Amino acid sequence: MKCAISRLSVCPIRSKPNDAAEMVSQLLFGERVEIIENYKSNWLKIRCLNDDYIGWMDPKQLVEVDQEGAPPAIALEMSQPIWCDGLSTYITIGAELPQYDGMTTKVAGHSYRYSGQAIQPDQINKSSIYLDKLVRKWLNSPYLWGGRSPFGVDCSGFTQVVFKCLGYPLLRDSSQQVEQGDVVDFIEQAQLGDLAFFSKDSDRITHVGIILEGQKVIHASGSVRIDTIDHYGIYNNEIEQYTHRMKIIKRPVDIIQESFI
Repeated sequence: MKCAISRLSVCPIRSKPNDAAEMVSQLLFGERVEIIENYKSNWLKIRCLNDDYIGWMDPKQLVEVDQEGAPPAIALEMSQPIWCDGLSTYITIGAELPQYDGMTTKVAGHSYRYSGQAIQPDQINKSSIYLDKLVRKWLNSPYLWGGRSPFGVDCSGFTQVVFKCLGYPLLRDSSQQVEQGDVVDFIEQAQLGDLAFFSKDSDRITHVGIILEGQKVIHASGSVRIDTIDHYGIYNNEIEQYTHRMKIIKRPVDIIQESFI
């Protein structure tokens, strides 16, 4: 298996081997992919090792590396420079830091200096207070189809990166994420950190958000925002109408529930 890694901040993954093709996802700094196919030396068909998502990438944005080693640390800053040979690259939350020792990370044979906040896999905090602070960092991030960064994110990209910082590997799309975790039967039983899934005119899942305290949900719709939620769905107080119809609630991971002051 040939693997490659991103040394750039945020790289597009496209539906077809074409710069004009739809961007279906993004690869963050330090994330690895498996190379499936080389198309005319101009495009690589790849599979993301984090979630098995398949798409096409420009080979100039990747560097071939050995197969994945020890689990990397995860960057927690919304945006923070990382330095190598006097040059900086701004990386985002959810970026991976292989062989991170608290000061430096090694990516494809290069050593980078990183002074931002990061977390090792065995030190992940799954408390409700940590999660609440984590998701609120994303407020007002613009919506972007296929996006996974604070500079543009879609609904499932938002939930995926948040749960990555909790040590739980969600799949990429909301229609895939709904297959993970345990069912919560009633909205009254929902807890902070549960995922709420929504549909429009059919039974197909088209949207996902993270349930907060006080009958609220945080989700990416135009921007990352907080709205009211009940058993009907999401109610937008600004336009005074429901915008998403509730389909199901799932609990992908147990969050340690703590009291909010």
